[in-house]
Amino acid sequence: MSDVDVLMIGDIAKDVNVVQGNARVEPGGAVYYGSVALHHLGVSVAVVTRLHPDDMPLLEALKRLGIPVYAHSAPQTSGIENVYVSPDMDRRLTRPLGFAGPFSVEEIPDVRARVYALLPLMAGIISLEVLRHVAARGPVALDVQGFVRVPEGDTLRFRPWSEMAEGLAHVTYLKVDRAEAEALVGETDPVAALHALRAYGPDEVVLTQAEGVMVAAGDEVYFAPFTPRSLAGRTGRGDTCFATYIGKRLTLPPAEACRWAAAVTTLKLEKPGPWDGDMRALREVLRRTEVQRVR
Repeated sequence: MSDVDVLMIGDIAKDVNVVQGNARVEPGGAVYYGSVALHHLGVSVAVVTRLHPDDMPLLEALKRLGIPVYAHSAPQTSGIENVYVSPDMDRRLTRPLGFAGPFSVEEIPDVRARVYALLPLMAGIISLEVLRHVAARGPVALDVQGFVRVPEGDTLRFRPWSEMAEGLAHVTYLKVDRAEAEALVGETDPVAALHALRAYGPDEVVLTQAEGVMVAAGDEVYFAPFTPRSLAGRTGRGDTCFATYIGKRLTLPPAEACRWAAAVTTLKLEKPGPWDGDMRALREVLRRTEVQRVR
């Protein structure tokens, strides 16, 4: 028996998102976008996070939904400035605004979960020790972004994850975007990159890009498109997509979980903030979302 379906571990963020010259200060981070999406889908979720005591009000949105939050005090609240520089908003310039510091094993509560999701905002938040500790308790979902996005002074730079081979051996569900996949394994073809990443150990790999989401599971690769009417809610795209995939995989096969992930993400992309849980709109998008077997 589990206490929750998904236990999300990562830093809540206080972000600045700049789109077409307009800047907005917003809560963010994968545990924020992802936990709200899972809650609306009826998946039980709890959050473990670190942030500065002055920013504890950022957690109220989760608490109002009844999401259990295990919050630890940190010297800073993590945050990133995202400046979107491409028309499809698939490329962005980022710089760190704060760093909450690393989790300790002692900060991971004794909560039983069907999946443990490690979702740090940047490198240095989750250590290999914490990854091993969590993997000993159950299946791990991991977003590689929080292991390769390294704060260096006033910038965030992509750096190889030196412990990737050992780390990915403990992972069941891995999430990357197209640029990360290419940089990690040197493959420009996303299908080849997915298979190369699976060779490190993950059972399933989720890859997001502007066009939609790809999933490698077993020998199969699936693709489902994003079809938003606008990109006003671009920030949190991958966080929402991965969380939805993890949640739906508890009850559905990979292809169907991929379809649900694309549909929820389509709606999230249309509005800033986390997905609002509009089930009528979701049913309509699901109706017209088709999954392709790529090869």
